[in-house]
Amino acid sequence: MAWPNPFRKRTANTRTCWGYTFDLGPDHLTPESAYPLKYSYDVLGEEALDILNELFPVDSTTLHPKQDAEVTVPEGKTKPKRDLYLLLRDHHDKHSKLQELWDQVTNIPEWVDWEQIERGQDVFYRYGGATLTGLAYQSLLGGMGANRVVEVLARTGGFGVKVARHRLFETTQHILQCTRSLESIKPGGDGFASSLRVRLLHASVRQRILKLTKTRPSYYSVEKYGVPINDLDSMATIGTFSGTIIWLSLPRQGIFLRQQEVEDYIALWRLIAHYLGTPTEYFAEPAKARAMMESLLMNEINPSQTSQVLANNVIRCLENQPPAYASRSFLEANARWLNGNELCDALGLGKPNFYHTCLVAGQCIFFMALCYFNRSIPSLDRRKVANLKKIFWQVIVESKFGLQGEQTVFDFKHIPQFDTTTYKGEESEIRHKEVGGIEQRNLKAFLLGTAFMGVMSYVGIKTSIFVASTVWKVGTSSYNMARSFL
Repeated sequence: MAWPNPFRKRTANTRTCWGYTFDLGPDHLTPESAYPLKYSYDVLGEEALDILNELFPVDSTTLHPKQDAEVTVPEGKTKPKRDLYLLLRDHHDKHSKLQELWDQVTNIPEWVDWEQIERGQDVFYRYGGATLTGLAYQSLLGGMGANRVVEVLARTGGFGVKVARHRLFETTQHILQCTRSLESIKPGGDGFASSLRVRLLHASVRQRILKLTKTRPSYYSVEKYGVPINDLDSMATIGTFSGTIIWLSLPRQGIFLRQQEVEDYIALWRLIAHYLGTPTEYFAEPAKARAMMESLLMNEINPSQTSQVLANNVIRCLENQPPAYASRSFLEANARWLNGNELCDALGLGKPNFYHTCLVAGQCIFFMALCYFNRSIPSLDRRKVANLKKIFWQVIVESKFGLQGEQTVFDFKHIPQFDTTTYKGEESEIRHKEVGGIEQRNLKAFLLGTAFMGVMSYVGIKTSIFVASTVWKVGTSSYNMARSFL
């Protein structure tokens, strides 16, 4: 939770945005300096997409057209999905632009230190539960306050109540693939491949929306919202998955990273930005990354009605769903704890009762105890990181509650159409007979934490009384002794 600092020195450069206070510096973007970034975008990625679509038409049913005559689909089996990454990987030598894109992503920049990248991956799992909580309720849900970005998301239809949960799992799959191992983030690895798939998917969405806009100018306003998925939007995505976690989500859960961890985690996401075709100079060091996060918080977060629809749909798609079975009030309490009441009111989220706020406090106590204890013992830290890599992958990708073992290739399935829009989910809450889950765990943690604080307070008071009494007795004795000599 965001607690105001009464001792903070305020200057002419001090700003408070959505409960977060900071001081402007030379690295912060002004609306004027950010304006060109709304109209610049990944041109090379879009050029490569055009060429891939020419060489391998969208309605192709195979990944390798040379083998079209040999490929048959067994009865009862689905046709293979069109995988743009495989097409690029296997045919990049057929066109200079494809080769240019391939060279760009496979020629690793000199600023990449693979040992640091691996440490950055470990940071994600070291604070695993708290990190995922921040990604869900602040990076994604709180990010719906960016009114320009949600106009693109709404036009894909990918954040309707029935599909938003699956969409969140797909996004998490990409993050897990980028953090599972060092080999996964290197060229040819799963994280590398998924990043390129996402890059080409973004180009597909951009092209589609602009094509529809040419036919019907009222469909989307480039002048008002900028080019769809522009450089500023892409930088915001990297920022919410890195800087927002470091300086907002984790501290509001009582967790503070060490400086080396901050540098390592930013370096990891800077490399992912490189693969995604996102400007990387804004993440060259933690100070720049933090300034970028604060600039976006100040200039880009301005919730609209569309923001309210999408934010509420995120809550609806998660409520009382396995394996956690978290109630709507608990989800809203999480959102308010991390984003603050001001932003959540603007997003139209409900106001949970005190009980559910206490559950979130218990969750923070649980995360703090687990993270700090394991972090202090290297052997436990290594074991926890290794175990969470397996657990997260099992729950998100392999389990029947997640993607059911079917890894997405980020194909273009949520296609913008003139009649495609995103509507707000039903107001009535989904109920399940299952009891327990995450809320009972957090209640236990809250009660244990409260009991511990009570015991410590009692011990502290008794110790203070004992010390004061001893000092008083010693002082009185010394005084009496001094008088006896006079």
